[in-house]
Amino acid sequence: MTLAVAQRPARRNLTLLWQVLGLLVILGLWWLVTDVLKVWPPYVFPTPQAVWQEFAYGLWGSGPQDGKLLSSVGNSLRRVGLGYLIAVALGGGVGLLMSLWRPLRDTLGAYLQGLQSVPSIAFVPFAILFLGLNEKAVMFVVIIEGFIPVALAVSGAMLNVPPAWRTAGRTLGANNFALVTRVLLPAALPNIVTGLRTAWSFSWRALIGAELLTANPGLGQLLEVGRNTANVALVVATIIIVGVVGGLFDLIIRALETRLRRDYGLEVQI
Repeated sequence: MTLAVAQRPARRNLTLLWQVLGLLVILGLWWLVTDVLKVWPPYVFPTPQAVWQEFAYGLWGSGPQDGKLLSSVGNSLRRVGLGYLIAVALGGGVGLLMSLWRPLRDTLGAYLQGLQSVPSIAFVPFAILFLGLNEKAVMFVVIIEGFIPVALAVSGAMLNVPPAWRTAGRTLGANNFALVTRVLLPAALPNIVTGLRTAWSFSWRALIGAELLTANPGLGQLLEVGRNTANVALVVATIIIVGVVGGLFDLIIRALETRLRRDYGLEVQI
């Protein structure tokens, strides 16, 4: 066991080394294709230098059009943060009710399963027509895309708790409230957190799609600006920011999920 613990930092360092090397290879190939071989003209596929320039302008530039990348990140994070919290609260409550009441699970649960297969972009026209071309339309799409996976994850996690745990709780004298709050929810927590990570991914992608089609300032609208001005370097820079921000939050939730699964004995650290 001591040897395994001692090997963990070395294994993490090796993983990080491979990731850095992979990034350097990608950047090298990008530079080779665009700067050396010039396979495509710069207005079709930008060079790394052009994308870096857009990063510099967008993050710390001082001109009238500069700094928009940083402000767009802030606007998008504000929307997705609020929408995600609302989706978790609503989805958690509905999922809990579905797990406890079979008629609701057989009706609403089936509808949510069907809606989960609908792409988030399909909700945008309805949101615009129903709520207008404003912030509310974006929030609606973010909330609905986060709400569905949370509700289904909570319901499924509660139902997957081993029946023996329910029996043990009843035997020890737990009433309905205590059984749910002190037995079922703690037992279902690791799988619920997995659903929360999925919901974050859905909400983040839904946000970008909604901002792309509405007039609200954000990363999605910045992609539209790049398209309208034929600034492919801005488009690529924004795509990278979207991936990095989404990935960072996913890593945070994944770390919480891994910690819970290890604490519950569902995953072994090797």
